Amino acid sequence: MRLAPNRPSGPMASTQTKRLSQEVEVSELAVAVILAAAILAASTISVELGISVALIELALGVVVGNAFDTGIPDWLSFIGTFAGIVLTFLAGAEVDVPQFKREWKASLLLGSVSFAAPFLVCMAFAYWALGWSADAAQIAGIALSTTSLAVVYAVLVETGLNQTIIGKRIMSATFVTDFGTAAALSILFIKPNLWIVAFVAASAALVFGLPRLSPWFFGRYGNRVIEPEIKLVFASLFLLMWLGDKAHSHAVLPAFVLGLALSNHYATHRTEQERLRVVAFAFLTPLFFFKGGMSVTVAALWANLGVLALLFGAKMLPKLVGVYPLARRYCAPHGAFTTLLMSTGLTFGTISSLYGLQAGITDETQFSLLVAVVVLSAIVPTVIAQRFFQPNAAEEAGREQRITIGKPLLEREGR
Repeated sequence: MRLAPNRPSGPMASTQTKRLSQEVEVSELAVAVILAAAILAASTISVELGISVALIELALGVVVGNAFDTGIPDWLSFIGTFAGIVLTFLAGAEVDVPQFKREWKASLLLGSVSFAAPFLVCMAFAYWALGWSADAAQIAGIALSTTSLAVVYAVLVETGLNQTIIGKRIMSATFVTDFGTAAALSILFIKPNLWIVAFVAASAALVFGLPRLSPWFFGRYGNRVIEPEIKLVFASLFLLMWLGDKAHSHAVLPAFVLGLALSNHYATHRTEQERLRVVAFAFLTPLFFFKGGMSVTVAALWANLGVLALLFGAKMLPKLVGVYPLARRYCAPHGAFTTLLMSTGLTFGTISSLYGLQAGITDETQFSLLVAVVVLSAIVPTVIAQRFFQPNAAEEAGREQRITIGKPLLEREGR
């Protein structure tokens, strides 16, 4: 945050004030130029290496944030936060609701273990091994328990796996994990105020109202270059963000549920969903991932590399050990790929870490360590998953179709 300088008085006041404003504007424009060049570079590197662009953007965000010492401008923080909400909405819209109803047990088990195992282990490790306070240890457990819907969704969309059963199953389980994380943060720390009533009411109104409004609205105003249907979605998400902030809550989970409620509509209107996805992935998504990378302060981590490695292990090991047996059962033959994607973290991890810092629960070094682990967990397991265990989307779709056709009649009837 920049401190406002003393304003001059007299005839030179307006000139000097204008010059100061121009200097601030140029500084922010310089950051925008650097980010634009880095975003373009990330796209080309992603294509050449065959790695998700989200990971390249995270890594370059760390480089940009530390090499140029730019900090995170207010405009980037705002757009990045909104981008995370949009990605979460899009992830919800990809979920196959009938399939989720049929397979709720698998999603619930995968997601619950993915949350509970690292939450308990990381909280205990931070308290007993690192000597953090009880509240700081709870923040560590919450921040490192997450699975990033944003990272998972970005990877699945880029690879085409979002249209497969395995992709939809992973997204459903990820939602369960993040629900546990959000519930833990709310129960242990966040004290809602009266605005929570308006937040819940607005969330319910949108979740139940938009699916009924969308056929008429999209039919009357859709398929136009001005994209009213995208603006309707954005207006709804901004409303959730504002009310969530006023209620001391967050719009991530309502945004996912809203996307889930509209998934049947988008299933029959793929063009609308693709246009929204283009806007997100061309402009919003890169800023979200760069913001995450720029939150890591390398200098604060250098003297704590051992602690960083231990915290990373405390997050990854319970995820791998807890999720893999269930993934082998419910996501065969892609248990390793599922487990690694379920080990990622970003959105709620950074939200929880930032809450701990702003509330005075954690100090800046603890915050930097948590954010660094969160970002590393978004990069390392995803790279391994894509390099060594990633299914081919076309082959997986064909395999799923053959399995569906070959199911015995009794199994189809659920007997």
